[in-house]
Amino acid sequence: MIRNVVVVGGGTAGWMTATYLNKTFGDRVTVTVVESPRVPPIGVGEATFSTVRHFFQYLGLSEPEWMPSCGASYKTAIRFENWRGVGSVFYHPFERFRTVDGYDLADWWLALGGDTASLTGECLLVPQLCEDRRAPRRADGRLFAAGLQGSSFQEQEQRNQFPYAYHFDASLLAQFLTTFGKERGVRHVLANVAEVVQDERGWISHLVTPEHGEVHGDLFIDCTGFRGLLINQTLGERFVSFEDMLPNNRAVALRVPRDMATVGIDPYTTATAMDAGWIWTIPLYGRVGTGYVYSDKYCSPEEAEATLRAFAAPDQPELEANHIRMRIGRNERSWVNNCVAIGLSSGFVEPLESTGIFFIQNGIEQLVRHFPDDDWAPALTDAYNKQVGEVIDGVREFLVLHYRAAARNDTQYWKDAKTRVLPPGMAERLDGWSSLLPDENTIYPHFHGFEAYSWRVMLLGLGGHPTSPRPVLRHLDPAPARQELDRLREDAQQLVKELPSCYEYLHQLHS
Repeated sequence: MIRNVVVVGGGTAGWMTATYLNKTFGDRVTVTVVESPRVPPIGVGEATFSTVRHFFQYLGLSEPEWMPSCGASYKTAIRFENWRGVGSVFYHPFERFRTVDGYDLADWWLALGGDTASLTGECLLVPQLCEDRRAPRRADGRLFAAGLQGSSFQEQEQRNQFPYAYHFDASLLAQFLTTFGKERGVRHVLANVAEVVQDERGWISHLVTPEHGEVHGDLFIDCTGFRGLLINQTLGERFVSFEDMLPNNRAVALRVPRDMATVGIDPYTTATAMDAGWIWTIPLYGRVGTGYVYSDKYCSPEEAEATLRAFAAPDQPELEANHIRMRIGRNERSWVNNCVAIGLSSGFVEPLESTGIFFIQNGIEQLVRHFPDDDWAPALTDAYNKQVGEVIDGVREFLVLHYRAAARNDTQYWKDAKTRVLPPGMAERLDGWSSLLPDENTIYPHFHGFEAYSWRVMLLGLGGHPTSPRPVLRHLDPAPARQELDRLREDAQQLVKELPSCYEYLHQLHS
């Protein structure tokens, strides 16, 4: 049996891993986190997938127990600004399209001659709640769609789609999980790793630390971020770069204080297209996390910082900027010998669709699913590496779509986005989507977290890829679809009246 797991590196990845494994195995497996006191966490505002709720539920944590400690707020969508052109706006929400006679409202909208620029505002309910800054829960705590008669959200809840995710301060979450984990038996060793010792097979035997001597383990988890101390520097695993497809390799971030009682809180992340990349805006409870993601082939760090300051905090020159070099791509294998890389050490694509925490959570869940014994069956390792690799590759393709299909074309950065190399098979998929919108049979074929509706939202919202209506709908009665569009607008108006503002609900939660 594997009885001793050593997690190297703390932060969000390390402590999510440690607390999850501790919850799963209890005292049957010893979990130790070796964390350097000299490596500060990146500590930016973090946005997530809605599936992150499973992590907190698994640990037995309710929202009032963890959100106030982490500056957390709600995320019901991503608002995309300037991607079709300067001044354009559309939303990518946690919401499937309603269906009429077997076809969803995206298909019907095209058949009815609707403008793709207004599709998310007309064919989805959540964007209207975002515009009015409504909370995703009612004042009594029920989910916002509770009480809507005939709403497709009832069907969606049966299919296990949750209507929101979270924003939080990543460094505060790591601190919270540190305390949570230690109280439940996770061993915490504050020490620097001076040496990683391997046995005659090349497997990791133990760590050498100046502060605590040798730290031995059976299974080692590399959560050392972009350094890849174990997986890359020690075991020499090859890192496969994605920069030929996704060239954004740097970011600069600011923590901007805000009086939320005065300005309110947006229930969404904002991604604003800029001349050489895009700026994220993540509203937390008490401040905004913001950063410019860019390619250093088109923009210098100094230019990026000046652009971000002018955009987010022109009157606050004292705010400290955090410059980040990003390693875009993934390891050829994330599990090598007795070492598993989770988080940035495994792989990373730019944070355009909030996949960083999703990659961590998926890696942890798959590790438990493929947890080895002392036989170290190769089938477990191979299956893990296949699944983790497919997830990252699928997200890569989804993000490539954002740039390839964006109508914006006013700088060299955006012009070049239309000619970069595509992932295998994507050119054929794009060609097919000109006459048939993406569905579960034509998107990237392996699990990667995004359903077909997300591909539809992005393809149509970005506005730079030709699309045409499904021919069969010309032969069907459009009246039921028009009625469903009217019902959706009525539902949105009803919810805007009934729901508290996002700030009002969060103020109650954080008080």
